[in-house]
Amino acid sequence: MIANYHTHTWRCQHASGTEREYVENAIEGGLKILGFSDHTPMPYDGDYVSNVKMRLDQLENYVDTVLRLKEEYKRDIEIHLGLEVEYYPKYFEKLLAITGQYPMEYFLLAQHFPGNEIHEVFSGEPTDNPECLVRYCRQSREALETGCFTYFAHPDLINFTGDAEIYDFHMRDLCRFAKEKDIPLEINFLGIWDRRHYPNRAFWKIAGEVGNKVIFGADAHQPEKVWNPEALAVAEKIVDDYSLILEDTVILRSPQVSGGKEL
Repeated sequence: MIANYHTHTWRCQHASGTEREYVENAIEGGLKILGFSDHTPMPYDGDYVSNVKMRLDQLENYVDTVLRLKEEYKRDIEIHLGLEVEYYPKYFEKLLAITGQYPMEYFLLAQHFPGNEIHEVFSGEPTDNPECLVRYCRQSREALETGCFTYFAHPDLINFTGDAEIYDFHMRDLCRFAKEKDIPLEINFLGIWDRRHYPNRAFWKIAGEVGNKVIFGADAHQPEKVWNPEALAVAEKIVDDYSLILEDTVILRSPQVSGGKEL
């Protein structure tokens, strides 16, 4: 593993450590590329404040901090500036306008909530309701259609506990769509080391049969997790078990240009 594009900062309210500590740990672990992709702020209406994202007034400091480290460590590691973004139709165009003021290099798609988050149920909550699965897949497809996302983080986050055939039908369709758009799917290390319901082997079996490209993502919320040999070994076994097409690096797509722009 030479690249990790999925790295958080303290601003998301559920990560720890300094940005410098993440960089130093990445170098120590042998990474050649480190992408910061903290949870994006959202321009919500009214007085709603998310407790799992940075605030809008923290975005400029986030950008400045990452860019300073990018320059300071340019001889040691390649650093990129990104965000982990939910596709919320109501707010997406406004979000693009806000982030377009900065040299943002990439978005990672992470569909934590359906709809526009407010008054919605977390996608990782267990559900046997097929409509929840349908909404997750439909909204994820709409996101990928924008061309603004470099890869799909933890695409198996949806925790559907219902009929396996229904799961296969809709997730296979989503995998085919991601392949058509040439969007890699992430095997998520946080899910591995925290023993979550993902990576979901039923999903990765489908991805192997469809022929999707995959990328490893640390989803680091602590500096020491930016490089995780134990999680890497589990992820490599998933790749082997389902004959997945593993990519070491990805081509970054600028979210600032609708349809994507290769950097």
